[in-house]
Amino acid sequence: MTNKYVVDTSIVIEKMVSKLIKNKEIKGTIIVPNAVVAELEAQANRGKEIGLLGLEELQELQKLKGKDITIQFMGHRPNETQIKFAKAGEIDAGIRDIAFQENAILITADFVQAESAKAFGMEVKYYRLRIPVEKLQIESYFDEHTMSIHLKENCHPLGKRGKPGDWKLEKINDEKFTRKHMIDMAKEIVEKSRVDYESMIEIDRRGSTIVQYKDYRIVIVRPPVAEGWEITVVKPIKKLHLKDYKMSEKIAERLYEKSRGIVVAGEPGSGKSTLVQALGEKFVELGRVTKTIESPRDLQMPPEVTQYSKNLSSSEEIHDILFLSRPDNIIFDEMRDTPDFQLYIDVRLGGSEMVGVLHAASPIDAVQRFITRMDVGMIPNVVDTIVYVKAGAIDKVLSLKMMVKVPTGMTEADLARPVIDVTDFETGKLEFEIYSYGEQTVVIPIEGTEKSSGIKKLAEESILREFKKFVSDVKVDVVSSNKVKVYVPEDEIAKVIGTKGKNIIETEERLGMSIEVLELKKEKRRTKTDYEEDKNHIIFYAEPGRDVEIWADGKFILSAFSSKKGEIKIHKKSNLGRHVMDAISGGREVEVKV
Repeated sequence: MTNKYVVDTSIVIEKMVSKLIKNKEIKGTIIVPNAVVAELEAQANRGKEIGLLGLEELQELQKLKGKDITIQFMGHRPNETQIKFAKAGEIDAGIRDIAFQENAILITADFVQAESAKAFGMEVKYYRLRIPVEKLQIESYFDEHTMSIHLKENCHPLGKRGKPGDWKLEKINDEKFTRKHMIDMAKEIVEKSRVDYESMIEIDRRGSTIVQYKDYRIVIVRPPVAEGWEITVVKPIKKLHLKDYKMSEKIAERLYEKSRGIVVAGEPGSGKSTLVQALGEKFVELGRVTKTIESPRDLQMPPEVTQYSKNLSSSEEIHDILFLSRPDNIIFDEMRDTPDFQLYIDVRLGGSEMVGVLHAASPIDAVQRFITRMDVGMIPNVVDTIVYVKAGAIDKVLSLKMMVKVPTGMTEADLARPVIDVTDFETGKLEFEIYSYGEQTVVIPIEGTEKSSGIKKLAEESILREFKKFVSDVKVDVVSSNKVKVYVPEDEIAKVIGTKGKNIIETEERLGMSIEVLELKKEKRRTKTDYEEDKNHIIFYAEPGRDVEIWADGKFILSAFSSKKGEIKIHKKSNLGRHVMDAISGGREVEVKV
């Protein structure tokens, strides 16, 4: 009697059927359910490597057909809904039905499928996934000094060698990888990651796959996301303890004793993850229950630390797990998008002690990334400490505290408002202030204010010299390092700007600043005024065609407009005229403000 075997999707993807045939462990009729083919096609169309691996295995089975082996395709093709909900067991149930009806042996690498089939009294061959002994090809490119390798089709393989903050990008060899070579390496990575219990495929999308293979973080990118195949592999080369950072006792105490909301920031490759790994170990030493949220899970943590994958669960699920399990410390590695920040904020406001990791070009940029995602007044309740890492060392530690005060540079007491003081933790020196100004939230640097004032004064003097070359009167106000306001008399504005703005453009290029030209409002001049009298009038004199005001001993009497001759005539018998005559006869000082 010829044996019949029904294979399911799991055993096909692992390429175990062809191995069993070659090893003569099975012979007879191999039944491939059409549901298996449909599921593999769906995965391949979504750009998943496992779908392609399965289709390659089916092609290999066709090559192995012969005297002892026949291949049959059987069963209904599942619809789109059944494929979509394959994890719920719809397709597995259909595969079991075929095995039951054909009185065939079910071959599977899926433990649940095997146990379900046994429950129906079926004969099952369950093959537990075996870990391959041989190393991945990419592992041969690493040595003790290699931080990462960067492979791309039709390019030489490159490697970063050195340490964070001090590395060089070097050519590994003179070989240029073809597209086929890149695809073969990608398939090898995915295949071995599926059967290695220390490895995990974290993300598998149409154009990219992210794998955590042992200590290696592997990012595979392919068309259409990239124009060609690319593989980036990162491996930690050094593990540090907190004592290796040579931090002061004050900072150390802040990090694992007094701070409740820590953000570790730095540029890519600066050593942020290395620091939080050391911090996680310290938490374990202190007897605290510690958990991490990662994507992917690449932190090298002690076994006591539970590591959750954000890629394989939802923010809501992780939120529930953390609140119900109540860890003492939580480390959130690589906060990237708004849902990540919202999860950090929510868990932190729930009372948990958090350490977040994010990319930032400077320490204050770490705070800026929270400003757009939450009410500014709540920031110090969520984040109280910023640790900036540079070249593998702690470069600066900032502390955040909410105050109600008049912001630096303002003088009026009624301008007091809630202000977040950002200070250097060790020196206590105020470096930034964050507060609402109108409808905007502003981050104002405080450090170097005196120096900035001196530079501003020098800039104003330099710009004054520039404009005094071709205008009679000028006033300069340097608004910022790249903008200045220049005030000139109204009748000279056109000359300053030039035809089609030629003059001002040339001046901007010369000074390297944006220039706004405004009218210079002349201040009113006080002059001790001569006057004349005729039969009916008192006559004052001023510049022709100007608005003037007449004052007596500091008291305003009237306003007028000077004639073309510069005369202001006031009739003696008018009320205003009598006031002026009384002032003159009383010996009071009469002045004109122009």
